[in-house]
Formats: sequence, structure tokens, C-alpha cells
Amino acid sequence: MSDKKFKRTLVTSALPYANGPVHIGHLAGVYVPADIYVRYLRLKGEPVLFVGGSDEHGVPVTIRARKEGITTQEVVDRYHKLIKESFEGFGISFDVYSRTTSEIHHKLASDFFRKLYDEGKFIEQTTEQFYDEQTGEFLTDRNIRGECPHCHAKDAYGDQCEKCGRTLSPDELINPYNAVNGNPLTKRATSHWYLPLDQYQGWLEKWILEDHKEWRPNVYGQCKSWLDGGLRPRAVTRDLNWGIPVPVEGAEGKVLYVWFDAPIGYISNTKELCDSQPEKYGSWETWWKDESTRLIHFIGKDNIVFHCIVFPSMLKAEGSYILPDNVPSNEFLNLEGDKISTSRNWAVWLNEYLEDFPGKQDVLRYVLTANAPETKDNDFTWADFQARNNNELVAIYGNFVNRALVLTKKYFGGAVPKQGELTEYDKTTIQEFCDIKQNLEQLLEQFRFRDAQREAMNLARTGNKYLADTEPWKLAKTDMERTGTILNVALQIAANLSIAFEPFLPFSSEKLRKMLNMEKAEWEQLGSISLLSEGHELNEPSLLFEKIEDAAIQAQLDRLARIKKENEEAAWKAPEVKALTNIEEFDKADIRVGTVLECQKVKKSDKLLQFRIDDGMGGRTILSGIAQSYPDPSVLVGKQVLFIANFPPRKMMGTESEGMILSAVNSDGKLVVTTVSSAVRNGVQVG
Repeated sequence: MSDKKFKRTLVTSALPYANGPVHIGHLAGVYVPADIYVRYLRLKGEPVLFVGGSDEHGVPVTIRARKEGITTQEVVDRYHKLIKESFEGFGISFDVYSRTTSEIHHKLASDFFRKLYDEGKFIEQTTEQFYDEQTGEFLTDRNIRGECPHCHAKDAYGDQCEKCGRTLSPDELINPYNAVNGNPLTKRATSHWYLPLDQYQGWLEKWILEDHKEWRPNVYGQCKSWLDGGLRPRAVTRDLNWGIPVPVEGAEGKVLYVWFDAPIGYISNTKELCDSQPEKYGSWETWWKDESTRLIHFIGKDNIVFHCIVFPSMLKAEGSYILPDNVPSNEFLNLEGDKISTSRNWAVWLNEYLEDFPGKQDVLRYVLTANAPETKDNDFTWADFQARNNNELVAIYGNFVNRALVLTKKYFGGAVPKQGELTEYDKTTIQEFCDIKQNLEQLLEQFRFRDAQREAMNLARTGNKYLADTEPWKLAKTDMERTGTILNVALQIAANLSIAFEPFLPFSSEKLRKMLNMEKAEWEQLGSISLLSEGHELNEPSLLFEKIEDAAIQAQLDRLARIKKENEEAAWKAPEVKALTNIEEFDKADIRVGTVLECQKVKKSDKLLQFRIDDGMGGRTILSGIAQSYPDPSVLVGKQVLFIANFPPRKMMGTESEGMILSAVNSDGKLVVTTVSSAVRNGVQVG
């Protein structure tokens, strides 16, 4: 954070594409961290505006529309609604969540472009781009497929090969074609306007590399890498029939490039909110043009360049806007050891989670924050999800709160007991949470949300240990005064937890405050030992969190297993037919049927299995390199298999192999022994 003093904070979060639902990767990478920070600032009473919205232009939405055979507007309407409802379901507390198809956005983005155009801030260039002669349209990178020049996958995209992960350009593809209809492509000349980023190179180097060394290492490092490589002009328009028309005469059929129009959505959405409620939010220009406003962008690492180099250059070129003070970007979240992929349906979709785990929004918020990919890619697993819920939220936080409230109801009728004389252990315990406000503030201001949530949970651990050590349920038999003091301290800790966890777990914090009969959370009171006065009436206690049973987790794992199998089957393609042969060549191979009598792994070999075959001719031993496909080779005993009988004997690992077992490669890449379904005589020839 810079040393400059700000009067207000404007927080934006990356605009999700309205071409599908949002998943846990989005939530962990962008929206939960942003919401934590905004809720924290609100608790402190600081002026803050949280702006979000759907990105409804660009190629992904048009691809979705074509696949479903509906209009692009129908696609964005559906997913904008679904995304907005999903965010609301998880308590992502936007002040405004709008969309880039709004009239306000279209006008503001058009005016922004026109101002830069009129002031000569763009350059015009003519280049050759891929064109589909049959449909009469230029193709975007994502609409182009072809053979990857690196791994030779046949269906790499024009911007990336999903098989090897390499970043590509369409010009690198071998035999490029239209991804939608398979048509071959040609090249045609087309003119576009470009933002000359190279002209802002020197300014960006000073602004980022010298003035913002406090940015996260992943953000700073990626920016430095781009700057070291030298910036080049970037197109701000493209040939497309969906988007904001370029407001220049003679630019028919061209729209603003989505990367140019989308970040302007932050501004237009702010304007939409402020214009509708000026008495509450003031002028939108105060939030975007007043130097005393602090601008924070929350994004994923795939958006670093756009928010740290491209968008600031746009704002600098326009001249009247403030620049971001920080851009806390997270890395990626994987799912069960594999990269989250919307195209492969390998994700946990937020709308489905809300249906499968009703009332457990905070559980996912907690797990995603505890495992946040703040410095490196992290992995979400359902086993970890269950363990953190059952072992931390239930067994530590929930257990402590429940015991404190239930015991207070049992022994004091649900009224806060008097805090009597404190023991040294009481004082030591109290001291442990007196500093929590300062500790949390330090971590939250540094955007270290994972550590901050851990600090809040440590307070719950303190409370849990305090009750376990003091055992008020035993003392109640002999010393009610001491019991009252212990429960008073425990209730003060519970009240502090309702505040400390408010930015992270808003639903359970609200539930806890209702049980404690607290009207609201006040950040300034955090760390106090007198949040609840003597005689204060508590409400009926209930469980703050519930255990998640194995069956619920298994259902999610089964779903992923089905998806993985479907993806493997969909991705599998029959290998190309080998070079032509003839019947005479085929007849040279003596293929026969035999029954497996014994099958075991070969010692000191990870690959070989040793078969003993009843071949109808006295038996033979055959070695086959399929051990990794059969962890338990005994399953093959008794099977009738096909083998080549006239291969010359070959000695391997000290054993002579007399033939070759026939097997096939399955869709999952594993070798499967070819078996005979109907019993036939051993030694029979196949042909």
C-alpha cells in the first residue's frame, strides 16, 4: 500500500464472461478475496464502493450461441442472471453488478474510444487475418483451430493448445480451419485501430517497477517480464458482428475489441449506480477522477497484463482518470489435481453447489480462503473440504460457541453471568485476543487473506482450549461464581469471533450475532472484553456448523469420475490406419487362443507380467509389458486370450518369452488384454 492518504476506496473485480456459469476457481481467485476486503473496509466505516458486472461481448458468448442455436443476446441474458444469482447466494456484496450490454456502457465506451480517436491517440494499421470465404467473416483466434506446431494435436485453438498448454497465434497453426464449421481459411487484408503501448513503455516502467514495488511478486514479475520483452501496439477494434460498433465513419462491421470495452465496464457500472442514487453515492467522477480515491483491482493471473499495463495505458491516454493503487492477483485453483476447465465441465459450479449444499456457503468461502492460491496454484479436493469443515469449523469454532452458549443457558438461564475476579490463566487468555484487531488489520491491508482468516480461527482455538482447560461443567457443582466468570470470558470471545469472522464468513457471523443478541458488528470493538454486559439476554443457541457426511462427498467424487470418463471417451479418437498390407503378410502371424494358467509380476520390473499359457500344445511362458495396467494380475487367470505363437523366443529379465499377448489401448491410455468371449479349444488358430 502506498503512503498516500485516501478518502475513499473503489474496488473492482474482474468481469466474468457471460457464456456459462461461474465456478470455484472464479470464487477463490477473485470474488471472495474482493468481498473480504470490502466487508472489512465497511466494518471500519470507511467509504468504499464494490463494482462488478458481466462481460457480455467478445468471442466466447458468440461461440456458445452458435453451439446452442440461439441468439447471442439470449445467451448473455441467461448467464448474466445465473452469475448474478450465484454471487448473491455466496454473499458477494457488490454495490452494483451490471453488464456491458447496457445502454450506459455502450455510450461511455463509445465516447471513451472517440475521445482517444479524436486526439490522435490511436494508430491505424492494415494486416492480413484469417477469413472464411464461405461464411464471409473474419475469424477470431478462438474461432480458429488447427494442428499444434509443438505437440501436433489436431484441434489446437488459435490462441492456445489445450493439450500441451503452449500459447499460440493462428499463424503458427498447421492447416488452420474454422472451429465452428470446419471450413478451410484464407487470408484477407483488414484495417484496425491500435493503442501504441510502446509509447507508454517508459512511463509504465517507472510507474510499476519503481513506484509499485509493494505489489505481489507474481503481479510485479509478470509486468516486468512484459516490459522487458518490449511492448507493441495492440488492436482496439476487430471484425465481428457482436459488440459495441466502432463510432467512426467507414468502420461498418467492426466493433470495439472486448479487452478494450470490458474494463470500461467498471466505469460505466459505477456511473449507472451513482446516477441512480446520487444522494447516497455522489458523483461517479468522484470515484474515478478524484486523486483522493484509491482504486483496487481484484483479478486472476490471466488478467494481470490487461489491468496493470493495458487498462492503465488507456486511462493515461484519456488523461482524466485515476490509476490503480494495487492489483492483488491470485494464481489458479485446480480441482482434484487437474486444471479447472469449463469446456471439459471439470469444475464445481457455484449454482450447483448452492443446490447440493444448502446453507453451507460459508463452508466453501472458508475452504477457498484457507487454501487460497495467493502465491502459487493450489488444489481443491473434496476430502480437504470435508476435513476443514468437520475438523475446524465444526470441531473448533462451532464446538466452542455451542458449549459457551448451551452452558450459559443451562446454568444462568441464558443471561450473561457476572465477570468475577480473573485468574492469571484468564488474563493470559484475554491477552491472546486483545491484539486480534491490530493483527487482522495488518494482514488484511496487505491482502494476506489466508493468514488473516487463520488468525481469526486461532481465536476460536483459544476459546476452545480455554473451556477445555477450565471445565466449567465440573466447577458448576461446587463454584457457580467461578463458573460465571469462565462463561463470561468465553462469551466475550464468541462475541469477538462474530466480528473477526464477519469479512470471511458473513452468514455464520450473522447467525452467531443473532444467538448472542448483538445488533451489529463494530470493528472498533474488536478485542474488547466487555462486548456483552452482565445480564445481557442471549437467544436460543443452535449449531453454528454441521458435519458433512461421507455420502455427500462421495456423490461429488462420483460426479467427477463420470465427467472424467465422459471426457476421455469424447477425446478418444481411433488411431490412423497403418500402411496398407495384404493377406499374405497377415497370414505370416500365427494368432492362437490360449487360457491363462498363471499371471504374476516379474521381480525387479515395473512393466512386465509373466503369463503361463495353456496353448493346447503343452504350454508356454510369455512376458508382456502391461503390468501398469493390471495392478492385480490375478484377474487375468482363467481368461482365454489371443497370442502370437510364432514370434522367435526372446530372453527378458532372465526369462525366455515364447510369443506375444495381444492387447489394445483403451480410451484412458491403458492397455487391455484381448480376450475371447465364447469358450473355444486352446491352440485354435485365429484368422
